[in-house]
Amino acid sequence: MASEGINKFIKLWLCIIISLCYCYSIGRTKKTPKGIVRLLCLLPVMCLFLAIPLNISSIHFAGTTAFSISWLANFKLLLFAFGKGPLSSPSLSLPRFIAIACFPIKIQQHPSHLNVYQTPTNYAIKVLLFALLLSVYDYTHHIHPTILLVLYCFHVYFCLEIILVTVATLTRALLGLELEKQFNEPYLSTSLQDFWGKRWNLMATSVLRPTAYEPIRNTAARFIGRKRALLPAVFGTFVVSGIMHELIFYYLGRVWPTWEVMRFFLLHGVCVTAEVVLKNAFADKWPLPREVSTPLTVGFVMITGNWLFFPPLLRCGAKERALEEYAVLGAFIKNVTTLTFSSFQSH
Repeated sequence: MASEGINKFIKLWLCIIISLCYCYSIGRTKKTPKGIVRLLCLLPVMCLFLAIPLNISSIHFAGTTAFSISWLANFKLLLFAFGKGPLSSPSLSLPRFIAIACFPIKIQQHPSHLNVYQTPTNYAIKVLLFALLLSVYDYTHHIHPTILLVLYCFHVYFCLEIILVTVATLTRALLGLELEKQFNEPYLSTSLQDFWGKRWNLMATSVLRPTAYEPIRNTAARFIGRKRALLPAVFGTFVVSGIMHELIFYYLGRVWPTWEVMRFFLLHGVCVTAEVVLKNAFADKWPLPREVSTPLTVGFVMITGNWLFFPPLLRCGAKERALEEYAVLGAFIKNVTTLTFSSFQSH
């Protein structure tokens, strides 16, 4: 059954790559100028990308594909339809176009010799901590529910960062690209604005800015001025993010949304908007020290996440399904290691 699921997953990703080859050709012909005409040509591919995760049963494969393809790739194609975004560069080769479209990566505009991918120790430690965290789940009946919810927060963070960094590292090695960070130590955030805008899941942030934040702000600026337009733009971005997270949760559980995840992002949208107003009014007079602001920020994210974000995941059996997949992966690695060791011994 596992091999059938992997074969199906590979076929679906071949379909994605073929579809992106078509998109690349659309952008290189004069018969499909940027605008509505190009958007109509790309629309079938975007609809296909929305349907693909429904054909994947693995929670990790479905979640990764939903995030990378149904969300990020579709938003990048939407920008591409109007001659904007990372896919619109005329110098992009087909392999780079495909990589940027279907993977959660962003090319560094000013590459540096010192970047996250040349210091793997940090990520090796996080992989080790993630492995230790998984072993703790064997003793869940002895752990207080509140502590478990805290562990779920670390689980999501470690899992997301490990997956995204692995994909980015492979892409960098194959295509020679210098890439931006996917995460920037979110546990050091000093405010919700800092957490969502500069530290947490920066690939989603980089796509939401040109597709949600900037259009909303530019539209609102016509009526209330550019400075005040910041507030509806911030809140509207959280609305879009909430909708896309509800879609991803639907792919994971295949159950009708309860809109708890949407309420999580609406709550944070309101709080970030209020934070912007308060900072403009009082930050220069009464700045909070990092020793106070960081625990308050991380604590608020964890408490609200445990209240609204995690319950839908737990109800659809996400934890149990994830642990089953980790067990299968562990057995596979053990078998490969045993076979490799045996072959060395025979020689």
